[in-house]
Amino acid sequence: MFEMRKSYKLILSMLIFTLMIPVTAMGSGETAASGNKTGASGEPAAPTYSDVSVHDPSIVRDGDNFYVFGSHIEAAKSTDLMNWTTFTNGYTTPNNVIYGDLSQNLATSFKWAGENDSDSKGGFSVWAPDVFWNDSYVNADGTKGAYMIYYCTSSTYIRSAIGFGVSQNIEGPYTYVDTLVYSGFTAGEAYDANSVINKKWTNTNIPQLIEDGKLSGSSDKWFNSDGTFSNITYPNAIDPQLMFDENGKLWMSYGSWSGGIFTLQIDPATGKAVYPGKDSVTTDGRLVDRYFGTKIAGGYYKSGEGPYMVYNKETDYYYLFDTIGWLGADGGYNMRLYRSKNPLGPFVDAAGESAVLQGDTDVSAFGNKLMGNFLFKREVGDPGTGIGYGYVSSGHNSFYQDPDTGKMFLVFHSRFPQEGENHEVRVHQMFMNKDGWLVTAPYRYSGESLEKVNREDLIGEYKFINHGKGTTADLVESSYITLNKNNKVTGDAAGTWKSTGHNEAELTLDGKTYKGVFVKGWDPESEQFVMTFTAMSDEGVTIWGSKQEDKTDSQVVADIIADLNIGDTSRVIANLNLPSEGMRHTPITWTSNNPDVVSAAGVVVRPDSGSAATAVTLTASVTKGAVTSSKSFDLTVLPYEDATLVAQYSFENDLTESTGGYGAGTVTGNRIDITGGTISYTAGVNGQAAILDGNSGVRLPNKLIDSNQYSVSLWVKPEQLTTYTTTFFGAKDGFNWVSLVPKGPVGDNTMVWSGSSVWYDGIAGLTIPTGTWTHLAYSVDNGTLSVYVNGELKFTGSNFPDIFTGTNSVFSLGVNWWDTPFKGQLDELQVYEGALSPPQIVELAG
Repeated sequence: MFEMRKSYKLILSMLIFTLMIPVTAMGSGETAASGNKTGASGEPAAPTYSDVSVHDPSIVRDGDNFYVFGSHIEAAKSTDLMNWTTFTNGYTTPNNVIYGDLSQNLATSFKWAGENDSDSKGGFSVWAPDVFWNDSYVNADGTKGAYMIYYCTSSTYIRSAIGFGVSQNIEGPYTYVDTLVYSGFTAGEAYDANSVINKKWTNTNIPQLIEDGKLSGSSDKWFNSDGTFSNITYPNAIDPQLMFDENGKLWMSYGSWSGGIFTLQIDPATGKAVYPGKDSVTTDGRLVDRYFGTKIAGGYYKSGEGPYMVYNKETDYYYLFDTIGWLGADGGYNMRLYRSKNPLGPFVDAAGESAVLQGDTDVSAFGNKLMGNFLFKREVGDPGTGIGYGYVSSGHNSFYQDPDTGKMFLVFHSRFPQEGENHEVRVHQMFMNKDGWLVTAPYRYSGESLEKVNREDLIGEYKFINHGKGTTADLVESSYITLNKNNKVTGDAAGTWKSTGHNEAELTLDGKTYKGVFVKGWDPESEQFVMTFTAMSDEGVTIWGSKQEDKTDSQVVADIIADLNIGDTSRVIANLNLPSEGMRHTPITWTSNNPDVVSAAGVVVRPDSGSAATAVTLTASVTKGAVTSSKSFDLTVLPYEDATLVAQYSFENDLTESTGGYGAGTVTGNRIDITGGTISYTAGVNGQAAILDGNSGVRLPNKLIDSNQYSVSLWVKPEQLTTYTTTFFGAKDGFNWVSLVPKGPVGDNTMVWSGSSVWYDGIAGLTIPTGTWTHLAYSVDNGTLSVYVNGELKFTGSNFPDIFTGTNSVFSLGVNWWDTPFKGQLDELQVYEGALSPPQIVELAG
């Protein structure tokens, strides 16, 4: 799952993998009662939600409470799957809620990975637990029955371990019992960076298993020719999930992206693994390893993690969920589904493709895609606020079926559009389609039930999402289709539709047939229950629809006119984002009474410094059918104001600040808070320049910037370009920062990149070269960001976060807390109060 980025995005994502829990058999869920009070229409009352952040949530029920356990020792509980409260204290030790004396209790697992070691240096890495009640477990005192927690600890992308503990209380503390599976071991003595752990295979549990006769011996196949762990074939030992099969046997599925996902049988009485003991292959040619078990999915360094398996007694299939892609907001994390008649596989998708990869191929082509990055976009005139309803990088799911109502639920974590790495637990109801495949409701669970639908209630216009099959960070934005009375589908996709049975949906669009259900769901934008559909094709592609309120053309135009807003018109200083389309594909056209200052496309040309402000009127015309209406906006376009220099570092063989307003910089090591490092000097753009060697940086004075109107200018000559590497960096704390990067995370563009409550990408549209001096500058003017390269404006955008006002922020050159340091030369750093005007930019770049 993961590319081990040593970047802020990785750390902020709280880098984790998920796990899920053993569950009862699934049913159709066609009749289900809600605990919510119903409204006058018979629908549930308007739902309320209390959200929590539990990454990789694994669900289990105990009495009236639902629990989700996740990575980083986070957990929460709920009585209705909508309102959650946490009860944990993270990595606190010794009084850890889940593990008691964490360091002491899990010492055997930590001896291999996860405590103050390598990637977990200075802390812990305990991920993706699975909790369930096991009637058959024999406790130390001879009694039977215990809650069991299977967890994983990890120090690198392949060196991990899976262990388990038991408790009589679902909320813990859990007492450690054993560590079952190790990964990342080597043939001979070897050590990872920042680690004193000898990775040789003899330091795992394998020698003892051989001595006990549970393994026939070690395997040369575990290692590459150089003795390293062969993670192209074998798994990273993370993300355990336990399941009882139809015959009462207990199985643990586990693993992540490198060598694939494996399954081991577990002895219910002891909780320990029943290892195959010797190598073999399944009848369909899949690997059975003496130690790791049977491969059921993935392989060849391809993403795929967080397995979750469940049995459906009605279809007599075992369903296997996993998640592919990178977990960060920029990674397109998405859930896939397969099924098999056997918990050991083979698992296949709707197209009959195997879950086990046969080579180094695109993993996105395999598995039924349950959902991807999507946005039911809020257009001008639509109800609600903001950009609409959508998810980003949803995944690492678990599954629950209510034994009384038959309702089925997909439980996962998700990030959200324009919200950076913030993530929360989400629960969506699932349904079985006509072909025996699970499909997912478009909206989060709100107490709704799958009921008989009236055909007349289905006819109308829908916002439409086609999730496709790919893994991408791009958002699939909603389009529009209409389900007509004659069973034709028109709009942005064409075809036919029908409803069979009480609620079955079948749509044939552009030659592809999708099968699913019609079900009402709670639309958070309109704040009402609306008709939706969810369906899937034989290729494993999911489509969703959300019915729109019936409106006349006059109502549509009136709603758009009422909602149309272009922001603060009293002090226009940047280009305007003028919408060209409102709700229901309604065109919006603009005219300007002074296009030389503000064009009909919203391009703003500000008066020169010292000039008077200019008044402009923009008029929007909205047309739907035969109905037209207009709305005018009076704008005041402000002139440029020359910015004032407040700090200058010229690197004339030292790090002094020449205006006298601030102190000198100090040399750092390879992180902003690490001492050491060296700075040397050479001929630069103007006099001398600083040479940064790729292991050093410069710490600048705190509070170098303390406003939301400022500019930064400097000359940059990179020797190499590495993603995320900063030239100029400022931060209020580890969660609120601004970084000027020559090679950023969006298409390798040079950019001003910021992390706060949302990620902000000020993309230059190019990547500056190595070995050449380039002038970079950016200004912030009360939320308007402008980015310049060699004196040319390359980006302008609004809503840039105010990071520095009223804070004791830290600043640096070439280093931050996370990423590869800058290697190359820097010259003439200048910091200004106010936004630089174009003439000032040209002068600085000259």
